[in-house]
Amino acid sequence: MAKALSLVAYTELEDQVEALEKDGYVYFPNVLDSDEIDVLRSTMDRLDTIPECYDRNQTPENGGSFVNKIINNSFNRDPLYLEFLDKSPIIEVAEETHGGDCHCIGMQSWITGPGRPDQGLHTDYLPISLPSDIRQDPRVKVPIFITTAHYYLNDMYEELGPTKFVPGSHYSGCSPNGATEWNNRTEESIICNAGDVVLFRSEVWHRGSANTSDDTRYLLQVHYAKRMITQKYPPYLNKFQFDETILDQANPRQKRLLGDHGPSNYD
Repeated sequence: MAKALSLVAYTELEDQVEALEKDGYVYFPNVLDSDEIDVLRSTMDRLDTIPECYDRNQTPENGGSFVNKIINNSFNRDPLYLEFLDKSPIIEVAEETHGGDCHCIGMQSWITGPGRPDQGLHTDYLPISLPSDIRQDPRVKVPIFITTAHYYLNDMYEELGPTKFVPGSHYSGCSPNGATEWNNRTEESIICNAGDVVLFRSEVWHRGSANTSDDTRYLLQVHYAKRMITQKYPPYLNKFQFDETILDQANPRQKRLLGDHGPSNYD
């Protein structure tokens, strides 16, 4: 039987940052209310995919085995998404972790229907590979280069395909490479409510699991990073262009998160 990941809601910024450091993730309950969830889900349904931006629109009708719709650069598709760049209390943890000049390196709307298969365990980004005994040495502190915020837009249950984490696996110093447990811990499911958010560091072993239900899962991903990590806004080679009508509605903090930085190293 699947085990649920422990989700502890810390209210103080210091404790939230410490959880991200030590546990690899931090949990924020009730970030969105039911009306906000409904609006976001309907926006995700309405948006068309753009293949040049590496969007996906897989359906049984077009030859796919299940619904799998991904909208990259969601912030550039509708003004609604601007608020998810600097949503409190997530943004305060991101800035405390990555620095006051951090930025958003990507944002995806993700819809997955029944039939979605299991992913394999993976890390999103392993900045430094180390022997596990060195990585676990308390004198060794690897900076958090990238974090991802998952906005869950369904009440999650096992058959819907929750995200699976291997707790503490960011201390392994490696990617799983086929392993299914670390330090005697196996994967655990994020079972949370619609409107909850989990922010996690990129070294955590995790995966998406199979959707064996009759429901469609909705998820918004927002990726933050230190400024020195490049933003990933396809299409590349100067083909990506901001929608000026959306950019004009962004506040100064949102513009900085989208890349409006002052001069610094290598500029």
